Amino acid sequence: MEYVSTRDSSRKVSAAYAIAHGIAPDGGLYCPTTFPALTADDWQALQARDYKGRAALILGKLLTDFSAEELAAYTAKAYADEKFGGADTAPVVALGEGRHMLELWHGPTCAFKDMALQMLPHLLTASLRKTGETRTACILVATSGDTGKAALDGFHDVDGTKIMVYYPVDGVSPMQKLQMTTQEGKNVEVVAIRGNFDDAQSAVKRIFTDEQTRAALDADGLMLSSANSINWGRLAPQIAYYVSAYCDLVASGAVEMGAPINVCVPTGNFGNILAAYIAGQMGLPVHKLICASNRNDVLTDFFRKGGVYDKDRPFYATTSPSMDILISSNLERLLFFLSDGDDRLVASLMAALAQDGRYQVDDALFAKICASFDAGCCDDETAAQTIRALWEQQHYLCDTHTAVAVHVYEDYRARTGDQTPTVIASTASPFKFCRAVLEALGGTLDKDDVSQLDALTAFTGVAAPAPLAALAGKTPRFDRVVDKEDILSTVALLRDL
Repeated sequence: MEYVSTRDSSRKVSAAYAIAHGIAPDGGLYCPTTFPALTADDWQALQARDYKGRAALILGKLLTDFSAEELAAYTAKAYADEKFGGADTAPVVALGEGRHMLELWHGPTCAFKDMALQMLPHLLTASLRKTGETRTACILVATSGDTGKAALDGFHDVDGTKIMVYYPVDGVSPMQKLQMTTQEGKNVEVVAIRGNFDDAQSAVKRIFTDEQTRAALDADGLMLSSANSINWGRLAPQIAYYVSAYCDLVASGAVEMGAPINVCVPTGNFGNILAAYIAGQMGLPVHKLICASNRNDVLTDFFRKGGVYDKDRPFYATTSPSMDILISSNLERLLFFLSDGDDRLVASLMAALAQDGRYQVDDALFAKICASFDAGCCDDETAAQTIRALWEQQHYLCDTHTAVAVHVYEDYRARTGDQTPTVIASTASPFKFCRAVLEALGGTLDKDDVSQLDALTAFTGVAAPAPLAALAGKTPRFDRVVDKEDILSTVALLRDL
């Protein structure tokens, strides 16, 4: 299995190289040149395995320079029962009317990012060895809330790595901020940026493409890598949980083997839903992928308004902050896949986005996109109504991001009449967004601190996840705030870790 950049497919690299380096030198994202197929024997094996075994099989199809034994060892460590509250790593909960919640937040940071970022440290350190890399990997992460903590948790005190996380100073929930700023570890640094997530993401990409910065780091025995979903090693593990969910649906009798499902995903950076698309290309029977956005509806407009991607629009801070994104990086990979690997086209579209803030795909490419995708959006008020309705009607407590997906799916079903059984990605614990969830249920909250967990528990009777409750009494370690224009100056912090 070989990998190429979305902007220059002439140079092929191994999976290990793509994972070690994170992003291509031209700014493009590494992609596999083909999609490996899941055979009938593979599906039979998947049905018989637990989540760890399923993930190892899927990754083995994609990361062919890793042995089956290596991947089995990594998945056993990454998805250890004590990290995910038991062997049911990513449970599927039936809500009736064809809705099935894929709960991806039972890991150590209570968000779906754990599903990949508990695995990535094993893949990255192995990739450094496989490529003969002797420099220390400096992992830069831009986060809208959940990726940062999950990456910090996965990489803290991992030999041969340093990690620095950038987050928008006013763009994450109090719980997300507390999780990041109290992170333990000798090799970690956390920096707040005055701006939004797109500012943080663009700034990090600027570091990756700044030759002077890269040369200075190299002279110090350091190299740059990434734990965002621009890194293939972060995206690949996410493919596994959609395949696993299908196996669970078959085992429960909810669908027959080979019957199609829909997948609805709340997404801002487009990585989580792209993983479902790739699963479909490998053989997961997917009828429609439903992209759910909040009020920052740039993706909804792209899918429903003729393939025009226009980031020049108002940016809204919402109750689902992990989706407060206007530059959806992984859409670049979809354009590459559906244009049959047309790297020149993708490079020109990304250049137009950088220069003009917009681009438009042609009718033929847009028709391919529409064949697989639908989309919708949901504002904060509607998300709150959805949280309350799910609690009152199903006694199911969900967070704000999941509520966006539930509403968008219900709107899709009403609009299209499509009754295909649907997997809805539930991406975070409701306790990460206590104020919004509690107020949606009709409660109130006086303070935005760890005591909010007790308030939500008292109101619902649902216990808070242990990793969040453990934050009580912790003092923040990191309080650095910089302007987005000054981000290059922060790279010097890596040398001191």
